[in-house]
Amino acid sequence: MSATAAEMRLHTMDVWVRDAAVLTDADELRTILRDAARVGAATVLDDAFHVFPNGAVTGVLLLAQSHLSIHTWPELALANVDLLTYGAADGEQALTLIEGRLGATRATVSCVVRGRG
Repeated sequence: MSATAAEMRLHTMDVWVRDAAVLTDADELRTILRDAARVGAATVLDDAFHVFPNGAVTGVLLLAQSHLSIHTWPELALANVDLLTYGAADGEQALTLIEGRLGATRATVSCVVRGRG
């Protein structure tokens, strides 16, 4: 989806993975999200990650352009990813990197333009 520099876009992705072990590795997920932000030309300001008792991880990167988040469901071999951007950040490139690095067997992606009055 081509976007003007002033658009807000919410990219969402559900990713089913081959090996659910990646979904319980908070350090690797942090690295993947930070790499995705970099290739998508987003600026990371901070991050927070939490590991639940079952190994599931919720992580969020605070971006100058908004945020990038992941929540994993290892019991379903599934991750939910949300990327809200403003400006010239390339969400498609960011999500493509995440999909590949998670070892996706299947993914569904959508993009909604936000903030139009």
